[in-house]
Amino acid sequence: MTDQHPDALSVDPWAEIRPYLDHEVAEVLARLAQDPELLSALTRFRLPRLSRFMPRLSSTLASLAIRREVRGVASVYDFQMRIASYMERMIRTSTDDFQVKGLNALDADTAYLFIGNHRDISLDPAFVNYSLYLAGRDTVRIAIGDNLLKKPYVTDLMRLNKSFIVPRSARGKRAMLAAYQQLSSYIRHSINADNHSIWMAQREGRAKDGIDRTDPAIIKMMTMARRAEQRGVGIGEAIAELRLVPVSISYEYDPCDVQKARELHALHTSGNYEKEQFEDIQSIVAGITGHKGRVQLTYGTPISADFDSPDAVATEIDRQVLAGYHLFPSHYLALEALGDAPELIDHSSIRDADRARFQARLQQVPAALRNVWLAQYANPVRNKAGRIAP
Repeated sequence: MTDQHPDALSVDPWAEIRPYLDHEVAEVLARLAQDPELLSALTRFRLPRLSRFMPRLSSTLASLAIRREVRGVASVYDFQMRIASYMERMIRTSTDDFQVKGLNALDADTAYLFIGNHRDISLDPAFVNYSLYLAGRDTVRIAIGDNLLKKPYVTDLMRLNKSFIVPRSARGKRAMLAAYQQLSSYIRHSINADNHSIWMAQREGRAKDGIDRTDPAIIKMMTMARRAEQRGVGIGEAIAELRLVPVSISYEYDPCDVQKARELHALHTSGNYEKEQFEDIQSIVAGITGHKGRVQLTYGTPISADFDSPDAVATEIDRQVLAGYHLFPSHYLALEALGDAPELIDHSSIRDADRARFQARLQQVPAALRNVWLAQYANPVRNKAGRIAP
């Protein structure tokens, strides 16, 4: 992250966390084309032999490739249009079907704060963006935790793609409070002043156990700016002005399901799980490239001012997320394999091909992880049926 002069911050109070603006794009792209860590990562991935034996040459080739790829990119829109072609290819090669519901009921010229269930680090907002792109609408600004931004080039790439930074590493109560106040102020400004939609997850971190639930602390953060400006304003009024819309995304198969099962199993058996240095980046790559089967994205309706507490708002988000969550045969087959709640299984939706594909995938899961793996898919069925206690 670049250092900001105090005067710059007074003019642009969100300069450290906001997405890049059009006039900053050229400088950022030039920096990326010379970033040694990005060049090294690209050459190790695309030119492994050359990078090992002729690292300087391979870095030069990678730099030229970046410059060629971004030639003519002069704005954030241009950059995202380059990404759109890759997104279309990813959906073609790793997704059997992509369905969108509820978007037509939302006004195309109005900004919304989309708050979604969180299963994949990058794909959840990517599918939201793709659905908006297909509908001819502007893409969203994406909330991303600073824990994922450990490399300057990753920060640059994310901010070029309209991501803004959620502080998770601030130390001390006062520093954290100031960081969340700044974040809340930016979100409110984006919705009400810029008329620019936002996507953020309903909780910190992915729902690795398949149980989607909103953290009320996120609702408190969203309303901090309005309530600091106007003492005594109710939570409902502060939320209503943000036009908060719950969004549900459901994947038939999760490319990171085994890795999630491994982490949950370790936490259950030893109480501890240590992430490898670049595990989050590996999860992003696995999510993008791995097979997802069918995917459904469902937009809910804006939350009104009728809810008078963060917990009540969180409960309404959960209600809409669960109502919009699509259950695939994989979810029912996992519940069947676990042998409980047979009355919740919709056998009419399961074909022989679904069962064969599910069994083939299950056979590849290490035996020690299978129950945890199955629970990831079975829990949405239980949760929709109200069988999982809050």
